[in-house]
Amino acid sequence: MAKRSTTSARDPTGCRPPRGVALAALLLPACLPSASPADATPPGGSRAWGIVQGTDAPGDAAAVALVARRARCGGEAPVLLCSGALIAPDVVLTAAHCLAAFGEAGPYEVFLGPTLLPVPGPGGRFVRVTRARAHPGYVPATHAWDAALLRLAVPVTDVAPFRLPGGGDAPVAPGDTVRAVGYGDTKDANRSSGQRRQGHLQVTAVTGNAFQAGPAPAMSCVGDSGGPVLGGPAGNERLWGLTVSGDVACHAEAVQIRVDALADFLGPFLEETPAPAPAAPLPLDALCQEDCVDDADCPAGLLCVAAGEDPARCLLPSLQAGTFGAACTEDAACGAQGVCARLEVEGDDACRCFTPCEPTVDPSTPGDPNPGGRGGCASSPGALGATLAALLGLLLRQPQRRIPGRRFSS
Repeated sequence: MAKRSTTSARDPTGCRPPRGVALAALLLPACLPSASPADATPPGGSRAWGIVQGTDAPGDAAAVALVARRARCGGEAPVLLCSGALIAPDVVLTAAHCLAAFGEAGPYEVFLGPTLLPVPGPGGRFVRVTRARAHPGYVPATHAWDAALLRLAVPVTDVAPFRLPGGGDAPVAPGDTVRAVGYGDTKDANRSSGQRRQGHLQVTAVTGNAFQAGPAPAMSCVGDSGGPVLGGPAGNERLWGLTVSGDVACHAEAVQIRVDALADFLGPFLEETPAPAPAAPLPLDALCQEDCVDDADCPAGLLCVAAGEDPARCLLPSLQAGTFGAACTEDAACGAQGVCARLEVEGDDACRCFTPCEPTVDPSTPGDPNPGGRGGCASSPGALGATLAALLGLLLRQPQRRIPGRRFSS
């Protein structure tokens, strides 16, 4: 099957979305050129990609979804970026291109559970990501070494991580049957993305750092990028690969990075001791008065962001500078200028009343410091594209958050 060419002089990453497409819509397809199992640049490209012709995967608890960090306690659905694989209690392996929009310093969470969308289902939970690192050899144009590691804020102790291939395991070979797991598109109008699903593929070609597979009968699709591809006998499977690309129709071809080729990348990250939490981050009620130097100064994983010449402040993604007060369940509990913001991903006091440092004036009503009764919030329920665009602008404006080679092209 012919692949859609994504090569463009205007966009060296190969992702060239149509004009007017919202940022949220761009994130969902993870649009990037297709990788070839060979190390050479392929003649064409395709979208990175969900499990088509698959089934639900209730037993694969170590398969996770990568989402943009949520800012509001109501009115915002999670934004699925990619899938991923838990390989240690506090480490997730995913694809490097999944970090393309926000970079390594961006705000992420992972979701564990069978149902993320349309709303998180029973038994699911979120864990904040504290650090992301892309493979140093990653080449966006070819998907070479398209892998990234995520450090979680707290270890997941009740889920067994996927087993990594060892020296005594036979390498993946043409003809092998493998099993892909992910939260992506199903190409079925009755089965939405955001459901953890599985399906079998057959390996068709293998190189030193990747392998290619065809349907048997399932196929990966949009949203499965970074998800686990398992091989071996039932009950003793190993994590043989992670999904990185495929044909645009999600019908004929899947390309995976070989996990056994990532040993030099995985080993140091798995062995390092996570940095301890700072002893005394800035108080939540002093964030309008106190400057920050870096993210370690900020409570609850907030980002230290400087916009223009103003001092750097601790911010929750998509919200301007402000302070956090009492626990809440809805915006109405937070007064005319406040919103109920998600300070932490989980817990009884995760949702706290956020009040901006300076009220926002509605230009249509001179002198009105309270537009629509909700001043100071850069996002609102139903304005997800604007939320993510505002976040991206903040990250790219602040010098210490700029990530070389990590730019979102439109």
